Parts: sequence; structure tokens; C-alpha cells
Amino acid sequence: MKRWQLALVAASMLLPGAADARHRYHSASHAGYYTAASGHSVHRPIHSSSRPAGASARCRDGSWSFSESHRGTCSWHGGVAQWLR
Repeated sequence: MKRWQLALVAASMLLPGAADARHRYHSASHAGYYTAASGHSVHRPIHSSSRPAGASARCRDGSWSFSESHRGTCSWHGGVAQWLR
């Protein structure tokens, strides 16, 4: 189990509603999407040689993010290299 997964499990035991967030994260992750704080389904960061449609930021590791907000964008990808919109 990865460190972030352990953190989610630990949080689900301590915080009310965290188990629901963990379930949403895992159920959406199978399709390459996650549920944003807004409730929208958002594509996970991907690696591509050209900018994919809908990308909102370029991460420092070269991946493209589709994040709806600045908070946490590219956090597992070295941070944001460039905002696109």
C-alpha cells in the first residue's frame, strides 16, 4: 500500500466523512478520474507529448493536470510548472 493510501485509511478512522471521500476517490480512480471537491469527475494527470484538450496546468514532471482549482494541483507530480487557464 502506498503512503497516500495509508494516509487516507488513517484519516477515515479519525475524521467524520473521510471514509466517504476515500470511497469516492477509489471508485472514480478505476476509470482514470477522481471526484473533485466540487463533486465533478475530473481526469487524473496524464503524460502526453502535446497539450490534451481541457488541461489546466503542466506539472513539473511533464504530466498534464485537469484540476479545477489551484489547491493540490500536481501535488504528486512535483508541483505546477505552468498554469494554462
